[in-house]
Amino acid sequence: MNFYTARDLRTTPKNIFNSLSTEGEVIITDNGKPTALMLDISESNFDEIVKAVRQAKAMIAFNNMRNKAEKRGFMTDEEIEKEITAYRREKKNAGK
Repeated sequence: MNFYTARDLRTTPKNIFNSLSTEGEVIITDNGKPTALMLDISESNFDEIVKAVRQAKAMIAFNNMRNKAEKRGFMTDEEIEKEITAYRREKKNAGK
């Protein structure tokens, strides 16, 4: 994966697009920090790639929310599963 500055994008875009076509992805940085990911796409896979990127962004947002909730003391997935299992056992035993 190659990194280019925002200035490179303005001054030598041909180099970036050549790298993009050979590598498949390029990172653009601004003040030394990554700010954009460029992906090589074609008309035939455009919809599929856009959908995949959106799904990945949604999963990242979901995981960030889950991590924040866990840090605040909310229940983890494992704790929720234990509660569900315990409730099901109680309900099953009460019916006997």
